[in-house]
Amino acid sequence: MSENVRLRPEIAALTAYSQGRSPSADGFKLSSNENPYPALPGVLEAAAARVEINRYPDGAAVALRTELADRYGVEFGEVIVGAGSSSLLQQLFLAAAAPGDEIVYAWRSFEAYPSFVTITGATSVRVPLTDTLEHDLDALAAAVTERTRVVVVCSPNNPTGPAVPGTAFESFMAAVPSDVLVVLDEAYREFVTDPGAVDGQDYLGRYPNLVITRTFSKAYGLAGLRVGYAIGPERLLAAARATAIPFAVTELGFAAALASLERQDALDERVAEIVARRDRLRGALIEQGWNVPSAQGNFVWLPTGEHTTAATDAFFDADIAVRPFVDDGIRISIGEEESIERILAVTSALRR
Repeated sequence: MSENVRLRPEIAALTAYSQGRSPSADGFKLSSNENPYPALPGVLEAAAARVEINRYPDGAAVALRTELADRYGVEFGEVIVGAGSSSLLQQLFLAAAAPGDEIVYAWRSFEAYPSFVTITGATSVRVPLTDTLEHDLDALAAAVTERTRVVVVCSPNNPTGPAVPGTAFESFMAAVPSDVLVVLDEAYREFVTDPGAVDGQDYLGRYPNLVITRTFSKAYGLAGLRVGYAIGPERLLAAARATAIPFAVTELGFAAALASLERQDALDERVAEIVARRDRLRGALIEQGWNVPSAQGNFVWLPTGEHTTAATDAFFDADIAVRPFVDDGIRISIGEEESIERILAVTSALRR
């Protein structure tokens, strides 16, 4: 009987990552921070022309890593590629932390962090966000102990939206011991419009303990192909690569990412449309009386507190799938233009 097979109790107790409910074919899926647009024009055609699906992918991702290294002005060995930035976060955690160690991160933040920490056998140390739902970098630095191996900074923060100020990040890096790995999770960096927000690219080569992670899933619209990348010191990334599952990224994913990088102007236009839609939605919600924090990703945060479950049901009744965080709030991804009016109708009713 399977009940007799011994499993790690902390793993057996974990809840698998859930995508949430799906709306009807005529509804709006705004629960996963996906890009409402398909891949950039010509990307899939160009990718398919480069791929032989009967062959294994290039496990070293030479072409894509070379292109990213050139783009960011770093060495080839200072870039790694993985199955989305989520897989790279887990690889970095596994490379740095073990049972008895600690991994520090803000909370609430990316909901996969606790599971990734548990898989390593380390202990999560959660540092509360500020009243404005931003990272408290002073508190994060103060939470570092001799047992700390990794500190994660998510900017913009998923699911609440604010980005970390660059000046505060520099002070934070000065306060964190150089033997502690700092991971700057920038999955939504392309959507940031705050000129004072941290940009990991500005700090490449400055800190021997800093790694930044980014992805092609959000702005580039390649969520279904699972391609992300990390940039940082070669020694740290080599350790992360050693924890990876071989051939986790398909050759089609590599080729699509390369083709996407060749279409920067089209990407910029698309991102600008999503950002404008985000800002209009946030502004309208504030006019309705909602206290919506700064939104720098491709989503907005609705602070529904103890009414979160009922509010989520109200959205679903309107054929809109959103991401609930019980007793905290709801994250609403920026989707199709047609979704805005329906969202605002629901939120207006919830204010009554």
